Amino acid sequence: MKIAVVGATGMVGKVMLKVLAERNFPLTELIPVASEKSVGKEIDFKGKKYKVVNLQTAVDLQPDIALFSAGGDTSKEWAPKFAEAGITVIDNSSAWRMDPTKKLVVPEINASSLTQEDKIIANPNCSTIQLVLTLKPLHDKYKIKRVIVSTYQSITGTGVKAVQQLENEYKGEQGEMAYPYPIHRNAIPHCDVFLENDYTKEEMKLTHETKKILNDNSVLVSATAVRIPVVGGHSESVNIEFENDFEITDVKKLLSETPGITLQDNPGVNTYPMPIYAEGKNDVFVGRVRKDHSHAKALQLWIVADNLRKGAATNAIQIAEYLIENKLR
Repeated sequence: MKIAVVGATGMVGKVMLKVLAERNFPLTELIPVASEKSVGKEIDFKGKKYKVVNLQTAVDLQPDIALFSAGGDTSKEWAPKFAEAGITVIDNSSAWRMDPTKKLVVPEINASSLTQEDKIIANPNCSTIQLVLTLKPLHDKYKIKRVIVSTYQSITGTGVKAVQQLENEYKGEQGEMAYPYPIHRNAIPHCDVFLENDYTKEEMKLTHETKKILNDNSVLVSATAVRIPVVGGHSESVNIEFENDFEITDVKKLLSETPGITLQDNPGVNTYPMPIYAEGKNDVFVGRVRKDHSHAKALQLWIVADNLRKGAATNAIQIAEYLIENKLR
């Protein structure tokens, strides 16, 4: 199995390499791909050195699967070229997510929809993945009417420039700004660009992608996305209104039995999910599970996940694993 990692020198690309190694992914050859300025650099993977190549060289080398994490513009231009060469692309950008001809996949939810004909597969937005993994079992059992979600998102979702901004601000040094305001000791209710409806693109991704993955346009989603000075992962405060009645003990049991979810819910001993504990882990952590005292058929909970792992790299690699296990690649 020959695997290309496109964007191998970037923040998500580096985590992809780490996750591939940790999971003993069955690859025989690694092709690290990056921009022209990184071509020729060496990457260490499981004790072996690999030279970074450009995109055209990667196509010519004919990998079986290409894991893309190099931004939307690169994906729009190059994913079709890889696909035309018979290479299966798993793309981490927003380029293909809402394309009606492309599958948007969280393996625990809808990997079974994949076929050999799917040559460009979209990885959802990081904040969407942890949300839908939690919503899916609840929707199947109780039928969700409406979701209101507020996110508390790690600066790593913005990239290296944001991490550097926070480091500079910790030290009291001037430097390049990833955000229009300081992030140290601050919370910025502004993730991605504002749209005509005054929601941000990130907030509307949560709305549209959730409907597509759940395959149900009747689910109403309203989001507020906030950037906070945290490195370990994204957190979400979620209010879910159901059509059907529920018992809180049944909800907790259902979530605890859902693959990919770890329930951390014991307020009596201060047990609840936090990004400081989610960092470096592949699961989605759920806690603060409680009935909404203001609404008989509503539930309140808290979701945390490492946005570079399950929110990006791990989910993409799980898709690749599914393709291999089911002989779709």
